[in-house]
Amino acid sequence: MAPKKTSKKNRQERLMKEIEENPFITDEELSELFSVSIQTIRLDRLSLNIPELRERVRNVAKLNYKKVRTIAETEIVGELIDLQLNKRGISILETDSNMVFSKTKIVRGHYISAMAESLAMAVIDTDVALTGVANIKYRVPVLSGQKLIAKAELTKTRGSNYFVHVKISVKDEQVFRGKFILVSL
Repeated sequence: MAPKKTSKKNRQERLMKEIEENPFITDEELSELFSVSIQTIRLDRLSLNIPELRERVRNVAKLNYKKVRTIAETEIVGELIDLQLNKRGISILETDSNMVFSKTKIVRGHYISAMAESLAMAVIDTDVALTGVANIKYRVPVLSGQKLIAKAELTKTRGSNYFVHVKISVKDEQVFRGKFILVSL
């Protein structure tokens, strides 16, 4: 009986460490990693007072929204999970059936480009900015239910112009890239 408790204790310690290192890991991924059922992971999280993924994302996003100066929290498309002003940012968007064309079930481009543009705006450290130039490319169609991960990086600042590159991926496949020149007013 004692070895079972030790293994549970070890698993829970490893679980805490894993979630600390990657707060966006899913219960399903943890289940595979530890070779236990999803229910076991949920029970472990519950006993350790670790919230579910959506709550963890929401908590991290709340902290990041406070840093944004250029746009309001409600104007950011997706959940802002990491932000270093004038450096980089990351956001996540869970796509759903309301975002797709009814005939093809492909996510409408304006959701993807809005995600990229709003993340680019959030990254820059200024009170007011507008998109001066946007060079965007859709690489692969996105389907309902896929999770988009956008990463933005401020590559250059010249006067009141901010050059921001945004890449959006589904899993490890890039589906979109955008180069934005944002103008601070």
